[in-house]
Amino acid sequence: MPSRTRPLLVGYYGEHNLGDDALLDVLLRQLPEGCSATVTARDQGLVQTRFGVSTVDRRRLAAVLLALGRCDALVLGGGSLLQDATSFASLGYYALLIGAAWLQGKPVLLWAQGLGPLRRRRSRRLVAGLLALTRTCSWRDPQSAQLARSLGWRPQPDQPGEGIGSDPVWAIPRRPWQGRGGPIVLCWRPVPQLQGGGWSPWLAALEQLAPERAILWLPFHAGQDRGLLARLGEAGLLSASLRARSRELQVERPAEAMEVAAGAGLVLAMRLHGLILAALAGAPSAALSYDPKVAAAATALGCVCVGLDQPPPTDLLLRWRACLDHPPLDQRIERLARASDAHRAVIAGLG
Repeated sequence: MPSRTRPLLVGYYGEHNLGDDALLDVLLRQLPEGCSATVTARDQGLVQTRFGVSTVDRRRLAAVLLALGRCDALVLGGGSLLQDATSFASLGYYALLIGAAWLQGKPVLLWAQGLGPLRRRRSRRLVAGLLALTRTCSWRDPQSAQLARSLGWRPQPDQPGEGIGSDPVWAIPRRPWQGRGGPIVLCWRPVPQLQGGGWSPWLAALEQLAPERAILWLPFHAGQDRGLLARLGEAGLLSASLRARSRELQVERPAEAMEVAAGAGLVLAMRLHGLILAALAGAPSAALSYDPKVAAAATALGCVCVGLDQPPPTDLLLRWRACLDHPPLDQRIERLARASDAHRAVIAGLG
């Protein structure tokens, strides 16, 4: 490769999602010195200003293919890009990029990927073929690696970094927790499992959890989560007391979210990276899982987790109360942070 490598970093960037911003920050920091990256982004101005990189509009496939032609390598960076839950067209987008890079003789690297879900038979066949075109890859969790193996992927002994790590956001430096007696922070999002009155039992438990504490609603995705508090209020799902204790925050950067979590007595997180950043801030945490990736992270962290596919457990309030002002074990966080190093070697060869 040239001495100044120009990778194209493909991901769900510039979408005003704190979790994806955190992923991009870690990826850029792990690139070898001398790399000049181009990043696919929706809000190109935000990514250019915040990260100081070149960008291309991720929604314009032709423009992304042109950018790929000017780059030396294709890196799928973090998240679950190879999945068909969003749509088969979304999977096809990444398949086209991988195929184009392979035809141009450019290495394809999968960095800290989550794999799946792959609900269609044709999706599984397609991804099996794509995995055969990659130079090296690392997975963010054992479930993704297991699915990859079922599709024919095998670690290559001559490729460094191949295998399983934790989510790369665990590599972000930790902060001291100072939130004993602090507010309850919610990293909640709209989910298909909770429609209309489906929110009611969860909100009822929240109201009884710690009546003397404020409740801070922390949107992680500006387009999806922001305004959830107001919408629930307009639907008549919030009691007067719960509404009076609640306030929605406007947070623009992952570091700001960690600062909020560091002062919290408890973080209740639906968002995967809301849970991770809260743990890195040392905050007591509990997860509400709408997706297996959230449950997997909660299991690795050893925190309370309840699934949203079923009615809340009868002892939900007791479980949440047991978490108040009880931060996670340092040893678990340190282990997850060390495991995130597995992804660094995947892109070390770009230098």
